[in-house]
Amino acid sequence: MSDDTAILTPQKPAPEPPGYGGGPGENVSGHTLTSGIPVVPSHQNPFGPGARSDGPMPHQPPKLPEPVSPTVPAASKPKKKGRNKLVLLGAGVVGVAGIAYGAGLLMNHSDVPKNTTVFGVDIGGGTRDEAVNKLDDAFGKRMDAPLKLSVDGETVSLQPGQAGLQFDTQSTVRAAAGSDYNPVSVIGSLFGGERVVEPEMPVDEEKLRAALERAAGGAGTATEGTIKFESGKAVPVYGKPGKSIAIGQSTKAVEEAYRRQVATGDPGAVQVPTTTKEPTVTKAEVDRKMKEFAEPAMSELATVQTDAAHSIQFGPVSLPKILGFKAVKGKLVETYDLEALKEAYGTTFDDVQIEGASGKRDVLPQDVVSALGKALRGKTPEERIGVIETNPS
Repeated sequence: MSDDTAILTPQKPAPEPPGYGGGPGENVSGHTLTSGIPVVPSHQNPFGPGARSDGPMPHQPPKLPEPVSPTVPAASKPKKKGRNKLVLLGAGVVGVAGIAYGAGLLMNHSDVPKNTTVFGVDIGGGTRDEAVNKLDDAFGKRMDAPLKLSVDGETVSLQPGQAGLQFDTQSTVRAAAGSDYNPVSVIGSLFGGERVVEPEMPVDEEKLRAALERAAGGAGTATEGTIKFESGKAVPVYGKPGKSIAIGQSTKAVEEAYRRQVATGDPGAVQVPTTTKEPTVTKAEVDRKMKEFAEPAMSELATVQTDAAHSIQFGPVSLPKILGFKAVKGKLVETYDLEALKEAYGTTFDDVQIEGASGKRDVLPQDVVSALGKALRGKTPEERIGVIETNPS
């Protein structure tokens, strides 16, 4: 053998330091080397109990530490492109609407905004006077046409003007002429959008009730107590209960019918509610008026004069055309037809002048009525003459 050849003689290993061997009471921390080589568990220790001590030990490579992967931040979620599109779309719509609104305001400088309608008639795009004329032309005849009331099978006419019903075209246009800044109306006007204005149709409730009361007297089955003149004499007429117009319940129906007539031109017959009505003038009141006035009035001729040269007589032929009666709060009050009276006395007092507070004046029918009323109540020949004073002072 050469000198370079080493004789490998098995050597007895050095004794272990106390406490090394993995037995009970071993010091675990002492197994860790400063070199970082991990501790070999006792059950794998080649020098543990029962292990062969003669011969070379197998090489145990050191266990390397696990590589530590760096913490990578999670990637942020990409923004949704749909939201951006919605924002842009909304901004575009607002912008277009703003432009359209401004254009609508600039293009509509008339007193009455364009495409303004009342009952379907276009009154917009011009002055207030033009709008009023359009309404008057379209609804003039309808506004004044009488309403037809159906009362328990009978038909009665009602004049709108006398019943406090009207279509106020001036007020309607005044309300329509105000500037309309509503975006819907302004933008809609660019595309022919209609702006509907409600008509002004005020109602005089007092006049309407009075007109219905007059109409009730000519319709229904109820009759009022009165006095008539037949064959030159006074005849009592006693009232009786029956159906008549229910005034309070009929006003609304009449108002709606008038509105329908103006809007369409044909309201049809207005079915007004009815009620049972008792006569306001009793039999006792008729008898009282007969005795106090009607019978004396027709008993003898009555004379009216200013002097002997200017006089006229009234009797059974002329009086029935002149005299009448009306019910006032349950009482009968005599009435005089001034036209029939004037026709009866004709030119009798044409040359007569009456001294008045403001100077001389002609004899009026009211002067004749005052004198005739006294004469008709007279019972003696002297009392049957009524004198018109020409110089009351």
